[in-house]
Amino acid sequence: MTFTNTSPRVADSYIADCLWTDEVLTDRVAHWANKTPDSHFLMDGSNSLSWLEFSAGVRHLAGGLQTIGVTKGDVVAVQLPNTIEFVTSYLAICSLGAIMQTIHMPYRRAELSSLLGHGKAKAMICLAKAGDYSPAIAVKDLQSDLPDLDHVIAVGAGTGDCISYAELSTSAPLENPVDLSSADPFLLLYTSGTTAAPKGVPHAYRNFLCNSRLCADELEVTPGEIVLSLAPMSHLYGLFSLHLALMNGGTVSLLPTFAPDTFAKTVETHQAQKIFAAPAHLAATINMGLMEKHDFSSVRFICLSGSAVPPALAKDIEDRLPNGVAIQLWGMSELQAGAFGRLNDPVDARHHSAGRASPATELRIVDDENVVMQSGSEGRLQMRGPSLFPGYLDNDEATAASFTGDGWFETGDTAMIDSAGGLTITGRVKEIINRGGIKFNPTDVEFEIDKLPGIERSAMVPYPDNVLGERACVFVVKADDRKLELAEITAHLEKSGVAKFKWPERLEIVKAMPLTPTQKIIRSKLVALITAPE
Repeated sequence: MTFTNTSPRVADSYIADCLWTDEVLTDRVAHWANKTPDSHFLMDGSNSLSWLEFSAGVRHLAGGLQTIGVTKGDVVAVQLPNTIEFVTSYLAICSLGAIMQTIHMPYRRAELSSLLGHGKAKAMICLAKAGDYSPAIAVKDLQSDLPDLDHVIAVGAGTGDCISYAELSTSAPLENPVDLSSADPFLLLYTSGTTAAPKGVPHAYRNFLCNSRLCADELEVTPGEIVLSLAPMSHLYGLFSLHLALMNGGTVSLLPTFAPDTFAKTVETHQAQKIFAAPAHLAATINMGLMEKHDFSSVRFICLSGSAVPPALAKDIEDRLPNGVAIQLWGMSELQAGAFGRLNDPVDARHHSAGRASPATELRIVDDENVVMQSGSEGRLQMRGPSLFPGYLDNDEATAASFTGDGWFETGDTAMIDSAGGLTITGRVKEIINRGGIKFNPTDVEFEIDKLPGIERSAMVPYPDNVLGERACVFVVKADDRKLELAEITAHLEKSGVAKFKWPERLEIVKAMPLTPTQKIIRSKLVALITAPE
């Protein structure tokens, strides 16, 4: 896995400015294991591991992985929830100079075959059982079609000839450290695939650790502070919270599976202080009255990301935090955290925007001709900075289409930046609907439709039309059994003052939206439902 996109001149400037350092993730573990050996690093239910205990566990698992042939540059896939085993696997893989490929928990045979094949994973670590399903057995069954996959490692018992994670983790510890460079690749993520097939996103230590180090300070993460992510660590957002703790010595509270009541109890029990979540997580928690039933006085902030954040929801959250605030964050697999709110930002900025650019990150808005637009104008969002990835794995076409000649990355988002630098994401470029040459973003229309009683969630996508080119179809998940007609939706939009050209002209009722593991709607699947030949 090689990196070629960052120019030598730009790389030299990042090094000269001390943005890229020589540090790797295992250096952070060693630092805190030496400085605060007995302090808690991981809390998993009623269990906890100190930095020293965690460091020892990493060395034992790394030694075990080494005995089965994992070496520097190998890809090891990990499909685990937010558990001690996930974090230990991550750092053990890094200890060997190998690369962790994350696999989301909901993925099954089709996704596993595609991602493991594309990433050329040499080994995979997964659960022996997940309910009535065995991820380990499923991967084992695929192994004959995956020539690079030598080993399936199961966490738990009852998987036949899979390698036991428990046995590997009690192997002799790794003795001789592997020679690592901050320029080495260590992580292989995949895009969410909301509008197209997922793409491989490789990262070197220096990219993400630079971003994590600077963001941890701006987000005021302090040693021993309890960090809790409701997002899976198989996703960039969840990993970011872990990186913050590794940078500044925070304590990570692990929640393997989100449920509103479990979340609220964990906040109270662990006294969580920095929480990273999606809007849907907090909306469900508020709707069940759990923020009133449980003690949230320890919380300093709840950070929201992953989908659009209604300002009213941000206010509702903050009103329920005795000593904390609600902030937002915008990030991508390609760059980690690109913008976020700060704790001392004005209320309006925190609730109505994704905050200002992360340290050392540049953001700009351009029009269709790639001309930079003035503040307050909506257009395509581009970024550049030291956290940016070098290019998609084995996909030169996608890489070429994603970078401008002067090194700016096309995020695929539409957005606005106000005069104070506040970023507001308005949608995705590929979600834009072009009705008769008039383009509009459906996000605001969906927000209005979702206000109708009996509608749980809506999403608008284009469908082809011989006269106008495209028209808009709205997909709706109903919250009850009452009948819903398109006329009721358009009447509501007219009353709300939404321009008529933005109204949907077709209604489709679905039982559930196709979602990514991070709860983003996969609009490409909705488009396929109405454009597939009969």
